[in-house]
Amino acid sequence: MRQSQLFTKTRKDAPKDEVAKNAELLIRAGYIHKEMAGVYSYLPLGLRVMNKIATIIRQEINALGGQEILMTALQDKNLWEKTGRWSDKVLDVWFKTKLKNDTELGLGSTHEEEITALMRDYVRSFRDLPVYAYQLQTKFRNEARAKSGIMRSREFLMKDLYSFSKDDAEHSVFYEKAKISYKNIFNKAGIGERTYLTYAAGGSFSKYSHEFQTVTPAGEDTIYICEKCHVAVNEEIRDEQKTCPHCENADLKKEKAVEVGNIFNLGTKFSEALDLAYVDEKGEKKFVVMGCYGIGPGRLMGTIVESLSDEKGIVWPESVAPFKIHLISIPDKEGKVAHYADKLYQTLVDKGIEVLYDDRDTRAGEKFADSDLIGIPYRVVVSDKTMAEGKLELKDRKSGTVEKIEEKELYGK
Repeated sequence: MRQSQLFTKTRKDAPKDEVAKNAELLIRAGYIHKEMAGVYSYLPLGLRVMNKIATIIRQEINALGGQEILMTALQDKNLWEKTGRWSDKVLDVWFKTKLKNDTELGLGSTHEEEITALMRDYVRSFRDLPVYAYQLQTKFRNEARAKSGIMRSREFLMKDLYSFSKDDAEHSVFYEKAKISYKNIFNKAGIGERTYLTYAAGGSFSKYSHEFQTVTPAGEDTIYICEKCHVAVNEEIRDEQKTCPHCENADLKKEKAVEVGNIFNLGTKFSEALDLAYVDEKGEKKFVVMGCYGIGPGRLMGTIVESLSDEKGIVWPESVAPFKIHLISIPDKEGKVAHYADKLYQTLVDKGIEVLYDDRDTRAGEKFADSDLIGIPYRVVVSDKTMAEGKLELKDRKSGTVEKIEEKELYGK
């Protein structure tokens, strides 16, 4: 993509009411646009990052046996009344609306009820199980405060996976596989080293649920890390779990962190309430055992920015960056640089290398500052000086290392 054709522009300042670093940087760099508190639009660069993250998630969940669906955002009040969760006193983040005939509906904040009811039409026998269904779908949550940028917004994309198993044993096998898949997702997204499987309150069905918490000063949670096992304990269960759940190490490190994923045992709570049952090998009726597994791609995107940015701007891992290379042309009066840079850009495109080409008629310093702010992994500069040397200037955004390379070396990056 030619940067001169990109309708978004970088800016020096974010909106005055924006306090989250992730939103400030993403707005300034032209990735997102703030519509109102807790509500953001994703612009071309931001959508490219979001789609990269979604691709990583899909690859891992598909490998896990997940089948992708897309459910409605409008929620049936009757289903939620059957599970006892329609009341705002039980679930206090509802957005609710009415049809013209006064039928009350909810805007989905989660989908346990809807998918459980859906599965009643497809699960009748033990032969129909297990089933693992997931979606990437917009959720709505009426957050009391929305000051964490895209890490906690009122409208956001969520990957929610639901497992349907014959019994606890079958469910447990999948649950453990899901932990591994989640670790793979965070590793591929570039934050695996600072993301910890975290033991949290388990609710009605198990002693623990599991969160995936990424260490960052912007985190809303406090966790206690066992560096030997790379696991952590959420502060909310610290009184009952003072040591590492894996090795009983008592020397746990206190850190601020943000939750980037979670997995829960649901047992038969929803299947009993909504009569999702099957007939087993003996002809007996059994309720399906369920689990749910969530990741917010936008929340993950914001966490990456919070965790990996520096004083100059965003630093994207290559796996989720909008482009691999930021090609910058510093034109000369004769036009030789622009001519060569145009050819180099087209060659990169033809080779299938994702490149943002800064062909704008602006000062070199502005181009370099914008490049650091946007955070693409590799910056390649073409100037009269580099052309005289028969080289290209390559800068690694993460390390800051600058080197001179030949054109053919660039294609192997």
